[in-house]
Amino acid sequence: MTGGARRFGFRFDPVFRPALALFGVRPATAWVDVDAAELVIRFGPWRLRTARRNVVGVAPTGPYRWWRGIGTRLSLADAGVTFASSTAAGLCLRFAEPVPALLPGGWLRHPGATVTVADPDALARALAAPDGD
Repeated sequence: MTGGARRFGFRFDPVFRPALALFGVRPATAWVDVDAAELVIRFGPWRLRTARRNVVGVAPTGPYRWWRGIGTRLSLADAGVTFASSTAAGLCLRFAEPVPALLPGGWLRHPGATVTVADPDALARALAAPDGD
């Protein structure tokens, strides 16, 4: 990330914190960074990095049922990836070019990612702004 990045922390439902921590997902290891050039998502050991210009759409999502909205998962419907620590709400990001995230090696690529950041509206505004602010 270059200077001027904005960081968006994930919202953590207290009941799911212990289980997520077992997989290395804690507030200190789960965030979304946005700057003028890049989008970086970290969710414990998982990472997604792409050029900011690759984000071509955002849409609010949620609330979710706990079994569909906690942890990481691959959508069988569209191959999108979910990084979720809350059932309250999230933001679905759509990419022009699919990106790797779940598996090492990059052979599995995702056309979108859903994140349950604490302030999905602010993340959507940052992605809509030309410089990430």
